[in-house]
Amino acid sequence: MPISGSELVKLLPNKRPCRDCGFPTCFAFAMKLASGGATVDKCPHLSPEARAKIEELLTPPMKRVVIGTGENRLEIGNEEVTYRHEKTFVHEPGIALLISDKESDEEIEGKISKIKEVQYPWVGVTLHTNLLAPYFESGDKARFVAVVKKLRESTDLPLVIISEDAETLFAARDTCADRQPLIYPITQENIDTAIPRIKEKPTPVGVRAESVEGLVALTTKLKASGIDDLVLDPGSKTMLEAIRDQTLIRRATLKQTFRPLGYPTIAFPCFMIRDNPLGEMLTASLYVNKYAGIIVLSDLNSDHMLPLLVQRLNIYTDPRFPMMVEEKYYEIGEPNEESPVLVTSNWALTYFVVSSAIDSTKIPTLLLVQDAEGLGVLTGWAAGKISGSTIAKLVKNCGIEQRVKHRQLVLPGRIARISGETMEALDWKWEVTVGPKEATAIGAFLPKYARELKEKIAAGKAVPE
Repeated sequence: MPISGSELVKLLPNKRPCRDCGFPTCFAFAMKLASGGATVDKCPHLSPEARAKIEELLTPPMKRVVIGTGENRLEIGNEEVTYRHEKTFVHEPGIALLISDKESDEEIEGKISKIKEVQYPWVGVTLHTNLLAPYFESGDKARFVAVVKKLRESTDLPLVIISEDAETLFAARDTCADRQPLIYPITQENIDTAIPRIKEKPTPVGVRAESVEGLVALTTKLKASGIDDLVLDPGSKTMLEAIRDQTLIRRATLKQTFRPLGYPTIAFPCFMIRDNPLGEMLTASLYVNKYAGIIVLSDLNSDHMLPLLVQRLNIYTDPRFPMMVEEKYYEIGEPNEESPVLVTSNWALTYFVVSSAIDSTKIPTLLLVQDAEGLGVLTGWAAGKISGSTIAKLVKNCGIEQRVKHRQLVLPGRIARISGETMEALDWKWEVTVGPKEATAIGAFLPKYARELKEKIAAGKAVPE
């Protein structure tokens, strides 16, 4: 549980008056410490023991682990709640594609291409998978090391290196240690020989046991050796065991602040469900909810990946804030200077529905998105977030006037009543047309409107006098 300021203040020196930390009282400083607004080093009067105690209390119960480097690095862990509605889940799980070294070079090339291709534009973001997981299955050490090298050279995605043979695991790790791969598994059988090898070139470590209890001894030994970037696998064999183990780890970490289990987890639907793509994807869906940090799949089935990635997006979207897209104009299709200009709000669902309806007409269009703080069109108008003046400000500032040669604007039918004030706010330099009330009617409205707009432009009547 998060530490409170009232608990932290008991550990502070409470010298009066002091203010050496920049705050009027120790209590004010403690409140800022608890909320993350200050750091413990601001107080020059703390004893080393008190400083260490406060730093321990402020350390998140679940360790944040970073796999990979650069823009594609994956951050997992550092979660604060058991249930999403309590606050929010922070770091969405990484989806990894398993690549066995028994597969042919052509099959491996195909998988590399697939992970690059399986991407979906969705409500202002791009949904995609995150990691490659080379798997030592052939028994040929040289072959596996060559596959890992190939993956390193072919993509900048993070790697999860999987090998039951420790020598092969570390040989593969040595080829890409600078890219911070996750090496897996470290077990009771190999931990003593693995610790010095891990410390030679530190990277994140995947720890596997046959039970949650078995993980405790392993993580305790690794942490005592100075190895703390850990990812846990409790060895769940069934979906029921998965729910049990993942829930136990999360509760022990967040409710009891049990540090030996305070790490993100990894799950392997690819090994739990064999030769059943739908069953594997359903198991992956379970792990999105319950609470895996990395989920390894045997393939990226295009029929299943979109719903899985949308589920991940929804679960890891902060429920305290509406999903929003950026206020600006968006190009749908390949619009030119004669294309229609429509207006909508920046609630992500509204944007997605409206843009999809426009796209289905095949009419290249410019869609002006008004910032309504994540509200829909009608609600945004009722709350005072959308008005003639706000739309006019957007039109003048977003560059749309330089993008098109006409001055014709389409408002959603739900806010038809502000068409006059919008033209007035635009100094009568734009003509406003009231569009459909529902996005479902855009298919019938837009083709006819686009034809009429072209006729106006041809006749020189598209700019109000």
